[in-house]
Amino acid sequence: MATTLPMETAALVEKPLPPSYKETIGTNPQYPPGGPMPYPTTDSNQPQYPAQGHGQMYPPPPQPQPVNAPVVQTVYVQPAVFRDSPAQVLCPVCSQTVITQLEYTSGALAWLSCVGLACFGCISGCCLIPFCVDSLKDVTHHCPNCQKTLGVFKRL
Repeated sequence: MATTLPMETAALVEKPLPPSYKETIGTNPQYPPGGPMPYPTTDSNQPQYPAQGHGQMYPPPPQPQPVNAPVVQTVYVQPAVFRDSPAQVLCPVCSQTVITQLEYTSGALAWLSCVGLACFGCISGCCLIPFCVDSLKDVTHHCPNCQKTLGVFKRL
């Protein structure tokens, strides 16, 4: 029976080992032996780099403003999102910035709540409670100046 070397040792046998540290010292023709190279001396043939000024590297800090300068405040008005509370909007009819007035009307959620209560046996009048609760009704936003409808918030 013939003996063969395992694949790992066969691969190591074929490749030469790297040189040791002592073998590499002083054998590289790029670097002369004996440590680091000295700094090159400047020749008059080589162009000199311009000298960097040692002046101020950063601009001076900004000066404080006078105390009695007017303060300017910018107010951005975002488009109104009509919910169940009054909103500050710009009325497109009268061109005034107003806080809307609310009007509650019975909508789909109030009617569905009424039908649901009637199905559970509240026929004797308790099924009418959703029509008295504002949080179950739709909300209509009106301008207080011109009374035009600005938006509607539907619950369902």
